[in-house]
Amino acid sequence: MTPNFSPEPQEARLFTARFDQFYSRFAVAYHLLVKYFPPWRRWLDTTLPWIQGPKVLEVSFGTGYLLTKLAGQFDTHGIDLNQELTAIARSNLLGKNLDAHLQRADVEFIPFASGTFESIVNTMAFTAYPDGRRALAEITRVLKSGGRLVMLDINFPRDNNRIGTLLARGWQVGGDIIRDMPGLFEAYGYQFTESEVGGFGCVHLYVAIKMDQDST
Repeated sequence: MTPNFSPEPQEARLFTARFDQFYSRFAVAYHLLVKYFPPWRRWLDTTLPWIQGPKVLEVSFGTGYLLTKLAGQFDTHGIDLNQELTAIARSNLLGKNLDAHLQRADVEFIPFASGTFESIVNTMAFTAYPDGRRALAEITRVLKSGGRLVMLDINFPRDNNRIGTLLARGWQVGGDIIRDMPGLFEAYGYQFTESEVGGFGCVHLYVAIKMDQDST
């Protein structure tokens, strides 16, 4: 059965504004979800063994759970568009006496030079970007050749099991853009692995390596 992937939204700015408003409204609730819902933390933790340094960027860091894991090990940077989430992430780092270089920025305009990072991590966020190709192109630009993009996000289970498919469709109905990620990675010259790590197969971990070629 062919997955029912989402079309890209026609009004990118409105799409982004709606998600930004949503996260502003529910920033504290999202923080509590990460803090008190163990499966969510287990899913996020599956990214950690794949991250290499010394320089790491988290794109769309949310409330900063992974930043608190990375900041003590790597030269850690982060960007997120939402003001409220950024404030919570800074507070979480401060509470653990950790430091990371955080700034507000759009994934389509990452404020770093090309080839800056050995690893880029992106969790539960790519489905909230209005243009998957532009987002991946910009992530690819700032990743070093041979560097790793470690991504965790929602997608359809490969075995089409009913519960996982319904969960993925629920995210889709809620406005998230579920894409053919293997096709995108191939289009941008990555070698990658894909694993289902939770949610009855709807939570996918991608570990993608940027190869030595022009991937733009």
